[in-house]
Amino acid sequence: MNSDFPFTRDLVLIGGGHAHALVLRKWGMKPLPGARLTLIDPNPKAPYTGMLPGHIAGHYPRAALDIDLVRLAHFASARLIVGAATAIDRAARRVSVEGRPDIAYDILSIDVGITSAPAQTLGFDKHGIAAKPLGPFADRWQAFVDDVGAGTAAPDCTILGGGVAGIELAMAMRHRLSRVPATPRICVIDTDRVLSGVAPATARILRKHMQNAGIDVIEHAEIIEVTGKTVELADGRSVNSSLTVAAAGARPWPWLGDTGLDLTDGFITVGPNLRSVTDPAVFAAGDCAHLDHAPRPKAGVYAVRAAPILHDNLRAALSEQTQMRQYEPQKRYLKLVSLGGKAAVADRGALGITLPGLWYWKDWIDQRFMQKFRDLPVMSAPPLPQEAALGMAEELAEHPMICGGCGAKVGPAALQTALSGARTNQRSDVVIRPGDDAGALRIGGQIQVISTDHLRAFTADPWLMSRITALHALGDVWAMGAAPQAALVNLVLPRMSGPLQARTLAEIMAAAQEVMEDAGAEIIGGHTTQGAELTIGYTVTGLMPEDRAPIGLDGARPGDHLILTGALGTGVILAADMAGQADGDFVQSALHQMAASPQSAVQSLISAHAMTDVTGFGLAGHLLGICRASGFGATLDMATLPLLDGALALLEAGSRSSLHSANKAYSEPDLVGFDNTAHSEVLFDPQTAGGFLAALAPEDTRSALAQMASSGIPAVQIGTIEEAPAQITLR
Repeated sequence: MNSDFPFTRDLVLIGGGHAHALVLRKWGMKPLPGARLTLIDPNPKAPYTGMLPGHIAGHYPRAALDIDLVRLAHFASARLIVGAATAIDRAARRVSVEGRPDIAYDILSIDVGITSAPAQTLGFDKHGIAAKPLGPFADRWQAFVDDVGAGTAAPDCTILGGGVAGIELAMAMRHRLSRVPATPRICVIDTDRVLSGVAPATARILRKHMQNAGIDVIEHAEIIEVTGKTVELADGRSVNSSLTVAAAGARPWPWLGDTGLDLTDGFITVGPNLRSVTDPAVFAAGDCAHLDHAPRPKAGVYAVRAAPILHDNLRAALSEQTQMRQYEPQKRYLKLVSLGGKAAVADRGALGITLPGLWYWKDWIDQRFMQKFRDLPVMSAPPLPQEAALGMAEELAEHPMICGGCGAKVGPAALQTALSGARTNQRSDVVIRPGDDAGALRIGGQIQVISTDHLRAFTADPWLMSRITALHALGDVWAMGAAPQAALVNLVLPRMSGPLQARTLAEIMAAAQEVMEDAGAEIIGGHTTQGAELTIGYTVTGLMPEDRAPIGLDGARPGDHLILTGALGTGVILAADMAGQADGDFVQSALHQMAASPQSAVQSLISAHAMTDVTGFGLAGHLLGICRASGFGATLDMATLPLLDGALALLEAGSRSSLHSANKAYSEPDLVGFDNTAHSEVLFDPQTAGGFLAALAPEDTRSALAQMASSGIPAVQIGTIEEAPAQITLR
C-alpha cells in the first residue's frame, strides 16, 4: 500500500456486486488522491448473474462467470478483505467482519445483493440451496451434476419460484442433465401463478418450451417441508427432489435490519444520489438498495447503470463536494431469457418474441460486460530517464519490479559474503554462528535465541500482513526448537493522517497480539516511522534449557528422512499477483497458508536432528544450508514436492519472483540432475512464512507424520540425507 500522497480518508465498499465491481474498475483508472479504498467480500471472486443460466446449462465453464476481485482490487490499489461483513456501527463508523478486527470508514457503500432463500420453510436450510447468492449455488450444482453422472444421485430437481429466474433455471437444468446422460425430472413450484411478471406473449412462449421439455409446473401450492429426497406440499402431494433450489423473489440480508438505516421491505432506502436517506456517510446500490424516488424490480441492469453515478458521488462525498449526480433508472429494460439450449426469448413491456440468434446476442452482451474485468488496462511504466548510470537499463529489464515478502530480500550469495566476517568469537556466551535461523545466547542457565525479520508488504491489508509477518518471524525461533518469549514490533507506515495512522496501527497490533499470545510470547515494544510503503518487522526471542542444544543446520545424519510441511509456490504467486496476472483463488490460497500458524507442526518435529524454515532462499538454498553445515549430501524426490495451486502453471508461463534468479545462481551449481523444467524451478522460489524442512531419524519420521496427519497438518517426506558431498541429487 503506497501512494505519492498521504492517505486522509477511508472509503469502504461492502460487497463485490456489479456496481462495486464497475466502481473499482473506474477507480483504478483514476484514483482519488488521499483516499484509501477497501473492499470487503466473503469470496475472492464475485460471480456475474447474467451468465448463470448458461453455466447451469453447460454452455459456460464456472470460471467464465467470475469477476476476480483480487485482480480488480489490485488494479484499483485497494485492499481486499476476504470475509463476511456482519454489522455496522454507524456511530463509530466501523464495519464488523468475521474473524478479524472492525474496519473503520469515513464513507461507506453497500452492494451485497440479495438472497432467494425462503424465509420459513421447514428443512430448506439443511436440504435446499438458494439460487442467490450465485457462488454457493453454482458449486452445489456442479457437485450435483457429478453425482448424477456417477449414479449416486437421482436427476430430480425442484425449483421453488415460477418467475423468470426460476423458469430459466428449470430449462437450463433440463438441458444439462439430459447430456449426463440421464432422464431428468424437473418441477417448478409456485405459491401463485408462474410467469405473472412478464408479457403474456413471453409467458406463452416459455410455457410451450417447458411443456416440450417435459418440465412439470405446480401452481398455487403451499410448501410445508423440504427433505433430502422430496418437497412436501400442504395438499398431501410429495414431489421427488434430490436438489431443491429456491428462486422465489428477493430477500434482503437479515443483518441490514440491525444497522439503524431506513429500510423499505428490508432494503436500504436511498435517494436519487444513491445516498442513504438516514445517514449521509452511507451509500447503497444494486439489489440491496431501494430507490425511494423510483422503485424498480431487482435486476442487475439497474446496478450496472447506477455504477458511474455511484463512483462519482463517492468521490464527491470524500472531498465534501455538495453537487452530486442523480440516478434516474429507465422504466423498462429488455430481458433476454434463455431457453436451456442456445436459444432465447426477448421480453420488453408487452412484447415477447423469439428469433434465431437471440441467445448469441445475449452472449455477446454478457461477454462484453465480463471483458471489462478480464482485460484490465495495463498501466505503463514511467519512461526511463535519457541519462542514467551504466547498468540501470539491464537491471530494470531483469527485475522490472521488486516483489513483496521474501521476494524482496537480498540474494543468498551477497548475504553470505556480507556475513562471512561478522563473527568475532570474542564472547563465550554467544553459542551459535551466523547462518543458522537465529542467534543463540547463554543467559542465566538458559539459552535465548533471537532473530529479526521484516517484510515489504505484498497485501494492502495491514492486519493480514501483520499476522503473516509475525508468524514468519517466529518461524526462526520455532525452527531452533525454542519457545517464543518476546517480540519487538518495527513498522514503516505509508504517509497518512493521524486518524488513519491510529486505525492502521490498531489493525497491525491486533494481529500481532493474537499471534504472539497464541505462541506464548509478550510484545515488549517497538519502533514506528513513516516511509514510501508499508513494511512490517518483528524482532523475536525464544527460550530453551541450557542442557538442550538448539536445533541447528548442522545435525543432519546419513539416513535421515527429510520432511517438508506446507506447500511451495508463494514467491511466484505473489510475483504474479503484483503484475496483475494471478488468479484470485490461487492468491487467496497462498495467503491462507501463510496466515496459518505452524506451531503444531513444529511441536511434531521437535526430535529433528536439523531443521529450518523454508523462506527467502527457496527449498534448494535452505536444504543446501543443512547439507553444507552437516557435511553430507541429500537426495530429493521431485515427484513428492507439494505445490500450491497455480504455482506450476505460473512458472511454466515464465513468472518469477525478483529473488528467483539470485537463488538459482546460488544453488544450481550444487544440484545434480537439474533439468531447467518449471517443476525444477520451484526449488528456487522464495517462500514467505513457508513450511519447515526437517531431517529426522526414520523411526521419528513415522511418528511425526502420524501426529501431523491426525491434526490435519500437510507434511510429506521429500528425500533423505546421504553419505555424500554437500550437494543435492534430484530424482
